Amino acid sequence: MTGDLIRCGWRGMAGDPLYEAYHDSEWGVPEYDSRALWEKLVLDGFQAGLAWITILRKRDAFREAFAGFDPDVVAPFGEAERAALMANPGIVRSNAKIDAAIAGARIYLDMREQGEDFSQFIWSFTNGRVVQNQWSEIGQVPAQTRVAEEMSKALKAKGFKFVGPVIVYAFMQAVGVVNDHLTCCHRHEQVKRLVR
Repeated sequence: MTGDLIRCGWRGMAGDPLYEAYHDSEWGVPEYDSRALWEKLVLDGFQAGLAWITILRKRDAFREAFAGFDPDVVAPFGEAERAALMANPGIVRSNAKIDAAIAGARIYLDMREQGEDFSQFIWSFTNGRVVQNQWSEIGQVPAQTRVAEEMSKALKAKGFKFVGPVIVYAFMQAVGVVNDHLTCCHRHEQVKRLVR
């Protein structure tokens, strides 16, 4: 019975099936696929100033609008595609965030062209290892860390936007670079065992 499970104490999650399913099956699971990592980074950029549940509810529309977050398809987006995105009520319509997503696809492809794998780049900041944290209360979980600051700086140097250290740390948590499930949460030990 999922209602009896102990979860991290995220505001607004209790009783929301979509939010609980995301917490229980996705958040904190180590992700190594470059495309999937880029998708999550873009979505976290769109989250800036908003609650994650807002993006989660719009995620299917985002995936449709951004061609499944395929960088090869998104990178050539021009004025027509950009205008369609700005007219799409299913996504967050922000000129700056849409421009950042399209530019991010081009940077992703540039990295690949130079022989730099996006997944290896992301995981290099922890030497390919998951940081296993041991927080017992939600108030102990930091908003950012030194590693998030380093990753943020490196992403910005490549030209990525909406990658400040707070956004980057949320990204690191979501894709399992760090395990920030609380120790009392039923997912803490499960996620810990998923490490390569």
